[in-house]
Amino acid sequence: MTEPAPTSVADVTAGLSAEGYLADEGLATSVFLALALRRPLLLEGEPGVGKTELAKVVARWRGAPLIRLQCYEGLDASQALYEWDYSRQLLHLRAAEAVGAAGDDLERLEDELYDERFLVRRPLLQAIDHGPGQAPVLLVDEIDRADDEFEAFLLEVLADYAVTVPELGTFTADEAPLVVVTSNRTRDVHDALKRRCLYHWVEHPDLEREVAIVRARVPDAGERLARQVAALTEALRGLGLYKPPGVAESIDWARALAVLGRDGVEEPAVAATLGTVLKYREDVDRVRGHGVGELVEAARRRAG
Repeated sequence: MTEPAPTSVADVTAGLSAEGYLADEGLATSVFLALALRRPLLLEGEPGVGKTELAKVVARWRGAPLIRLQCYEGLDASQALYEWDYSRQLLHLRAAEAVGAAGDDLERLEDELYDERFLVRRPLLQAIDHGPGQAPVLLVDEIDRADDEFEAFLLEVLADYAVTVPELGTFTADEAPLVVVTSNRTRDVHDALKRRCLYHWVEHPDLEREVAIVRARVPDAGERLARQVAALTEALRGLGLYKPPGVAESIDWARALAVLGRDGVEEPAVAATLGTVLKYREDVDRVRGHGVGELVEAARRRAG
């Protein structure tokens, strides 16, 4: 069901909260303005802070389709926009030849090879030519992994929400999609794209908000376990790890400890479940070298 357009930041906060996403005021304000102004929203921040999840939650809350374009090195326009289904075109032509089509009929059939039925819509064209109903949420995920050339191409598409297919004409969005662009800042996004977008840097949540997130996402985790896991995850982020744990990892950690029957953090269980929250051997070694017991005790004090 399509939700009515939010009329305030409070509406956005409540809508996201109803879907289990607890946004701070700055992030909720950015989402509200992106919806109200129909401007793309560029979210930067460390991996695991909830950038991608926000786009998914906004789509669920708004009752809108989610269209995701995952960026990677070498991504080009055809992979993001459209391409022709050459195998179906060839079958169509061979079928025509098999029934003896010739002359004008064969020319007509060749013209049909570039009919819309042979057009394979990729995420950008899907989002622009979305048809009737609620405009989709277009998630352009990890734009920093794509090449500069693709970033320039994306900027051109976002300028007019229009795409020209030479054989068919120009597709223009009747209603612009809500575009959420994410970046882990492995490289700087160009100023031109930043100017086109609203911008928000997504921080790791503070302790109280992370506790609330864990409690919402892991109902089996009690208050004590949620607070201590959040405090311990916060401590790990301060150790200069190769990949500091994000909110997703703290949720997984709380879920794992709850499944093990723990109602708080204890050194043996924490040491045994480090693989839930740390994904590199070097990070595990650094935590063990720092002292798991010391971290656990500090987390208990921090949690209160």
